[in-house]
Amino acid sequence: MLSQLVYVSDRVNNSEKEIENILQACKKNNPDLGITGALLYSDKKFLQLVEGENDTIMTLYDKIKDDHRHKNCIMLSYMPITKKSFPSWHMGSKKIGSNEIEFDTSINSAEKQIFSNLLDGKEENGSKTKQIIQKFF
Repeated sequence: MLSQLVYVSDRVNNSEKEIENILQACKKNNPDLGITGALLYSDKKFLQLVEGENDTIMTLYDKIKDDHRHKNCIMLSYMPITKKSFPSWHMGSKKIGSNEIEFDTSINSAEKQIFSNLLDGKEENGSKTKQIIQKFF
């Protein structure tokens, strides 16, 4: 069964080189695991959507929770899906900051509130979460 999981975590002293290493590992390992998704990150937070087979996604999430590069990992949504939202992305990524949210991404005030809630670890509707993340790509 295909599943989609979204989590937010606090970023722990990761350099841009470390982020690049994470993304390279994702791009190398995820195709064989059937994992796709997108990672938004700032200087302080990770917000990631991952999708794939249920057992694979839960195993990945357990690894993420134990990874020293994260702390305060909170699952925002987890749900079965019939098709992937990012079928060809072994891990898309984008660095975000408040100016990018304001000027480079077209989101309305309600969407900004949802995004703020996500970064604060407040659970939102799974489909709204996915829609907000997709707006950055």
